[in-house]
Amino acid sequence: MLAFRIALRYIFSKKSTNAINIISRVSMLGMGVGAFALIVVLSVFNGFEGLVLSLYNSFYPDLEIRAVQGKTFEDDSLLSSKILHLDGIAYLSRILEENAYLEYGEQAQLGTIKGVDENFNAVTTIKNYERDGKFLLHDSTMNYAVLGANISYTMNMDVTHGSEPLRITVPRKGVRTAFAPEDAFNTMSVVPAGVFAIQQEFDSKYVFVDLNFARELLGEDKAVSAYEIKLKEGASIEAAKKQMQELLGNEFVVRTRYEQKAETYQIMLIERWVTTAILGFIILIISFNIIGSLSMLVLEKTKDISILKAMGANAHEIKKIYLLNGMLSSLIGALTGLALGYAVVLLQMKFHFLKLGGADSSFVINYYPVKLKWLDPVVTMTIIVSVSLLAAYFPAKRASESEMSFK
Repeated sequence: MLAFRIALRYIFSKKSTNAINIISRVSMLGMGVGAFALIVVLSVFNGFEGLVLSLYNSFYPDLEIRAVQGKTFEDDSLLSSKILHLDGIAYLSRILEENAYLEYGEQAQLGTIKGVDENFNAVTTIKNYERDGKFLLHDSTMNYAVLGANISYTMNMDVTHGSEPLRITVPRKGVRTAFAPEDAFNTMSVVPAGVFAIQQEFDSKYVFVDLNFARELLGEDKAVSAYEIKLKEGASIEAAKKQMQELLGNEFVVRTRYEQKAETYQIMLIERWVTTAILGFIILIISFNIIGSLSMLVLEKTKDISILKAMGANAHEIKKIYLLNGMLSSLIGALTGLALGYAVVLLQMKFHFLKLGGADSSFVINYYPVKLKWLDPVVTMTIIVSVSLLAAYFPAKRASESEMSFK
């Protein structure tokens, strides 16, 4: 307790050399800025991570079943019924995908058609991301398509007023060589009914059509590329995956949402920790101020060290005083920076004053997303405490050794 009181007094007492006061305040301010930057940057990462995950979650199902070999497999009503009777399974949607050549008016580009059945909107939330028109794939008389926003923009579509059909061309199944081009491809037309906007990866690639239309276009009577599964609220993904894999055997692979896009999740995690490491290194550089201020303080307080020794203080207690001095100085700055960082993040969450892009921004949101996690201040304080201890150790050790010369 005595060491703590002496260390605290050294922080706030006026030093005989003004440079020591300045360096001490700079080191305290540096730790505050470091803590502020860490908590704000980590909160922004949390916000963007949450946004990206929500966008991916809207497109990818809870579980996906695909054949181990081949692009498609035959739809088995008995098998799909067994899957639906497993614990925790709410919906099953049949999917058929294929790369296609898209033509609209004078415009053309490559894309991917995704044929879906009537359960698709129960399995994913893509319908919530409609930008224009409506998510309609067929009615009693006609087939429709819902396109990504980038495809719609590139091909100059107007789904609300236009009536020109979208022509979709795919290779004809089983044809390896053909004398006439029309013999090697199937072409069918649909009317664009809606546009969705999630993110560029999906918006520039996918065209949703009815499953039966996709089968007719591809010449596949019962083919599916995948079964997409929606779980019941609160159901365990891992438990459902295990049950499903046991039912399906080795001919099929069951993947969770994370496994469907594992590389993206891993990249986000790596980016987060690399950024944390860089900011931690910056804090380490800032800590050299602590070394400087404590070293100068030791030189100034040589008389105090001799008095403390005369009163019975040993080398360990002297070292403890200066370690506590460096730690307290850092913690005061860090906690102040942490409080300011939290204030900025909370204000951004409420008022969205930091904007993304201009007024006509095409981003999904027009402000920087932020999110607070309990682990962030723990990581921040762990870095600062570790760096402060390392920085304070050597001046404190010198202080404990210098006092021995005052026996």
